[in-house]
Amino acid sequence: MPITGMLDGYPILAGQAVRYGIGAIVLLLWLRGRLVMPSWRDVPGLIGMVGAGMIGFNAAILVAQRYATAGFVAAVLGASPLVLAVLVPALAGRLPNLRVLIGAVLVVIGVVVLTGGGSWHGPGLVLALLVLVGDVAFTLAGVGVVRRIGAASASTWACIGAAVGTSVITTWQTEWALPTWRQATALLVLGTLVTAVAFVFWYTGVAVLGADRAGVLIGLMPLSGLGVAVIVGAQALTITALSGAVVVAAGCAAGLSGSRGRSRTYPTSRGHDPLPESAPSGLPS
Repeated sequence: MPITGMLDGYPILAGQAVRYGIGAIVLLLWLRGRLVMPSWRDVPGLIGMVGAGMIGFNAAILVAQRYATAGFVAAVLGASPLVLAVLVPALAGRLPNLRVLIGAVLVVIGVVVLTGGGSWHGPGLVLALLVLVGDVAFTLAGVGVVRRIGAASASTWACIGAAVGTSVITTWQTEWALPTWRQATALLVLGTLVTAVAFVFWYTGVAVLGADRAGVLIGLMPLSGLGVAVIVGAQALTITALSGAVVVAAGCAAGLSGSRGRSRTYPTSRGHDPLPESAPSGLPS
């Protein structure tokens, strides 16, 4: 990604701390006193969002890239829509929505074509799978929190938690460094657009569409990365990349088509009712 490439030479942990700190400040300024306080019921979800979905996710990516190519890690991460398409309805006692499932499969195929697959050695596969787990956890852990306090407040508390956590780790493990103007620009973009804005948009989509249907939109990340890389001249637009992009777009369209709650429930034993189809997120709170 061209933006992250602008941070070459800047301490990674410090960069994450600054990024999440900027995200938290932007969201706090935007909410202006409308921040909803989480209850104790929300704490496990916030811990999952921060620990697994943000700090753990980024740590897994950093270590995974030592044992696997970036394309391989991206290809494994591209399986997130399929995992969500199967896991979300299963947790709610439903069978997967066929259109969402087909869309997720197309997105996975498109991402693999788009990224080129890649290779790994040693623990590269396991580490790439941990990246996948972190990405899925970021969505699933936030479902109940978003339902109760809203996407903006949930994103704000997650950014605050991640900023504090990475700041403590940075102070303990490494050193803080003053960024150059180029690095500061990259951190500002990451903190505002990639963190604050993207988090609120993502969790709003999860709340409105359901976590399984929203999952197909994960395929737009490598698609947008390709677009930016082509625009800035960092990568040529090849037939292979274009084909992968078309398949991803088709998967997103298929997954988002139709209405929510059309998947059937699993057969249940007598005396146990399935979860209501009207649950906004498709998951129990």
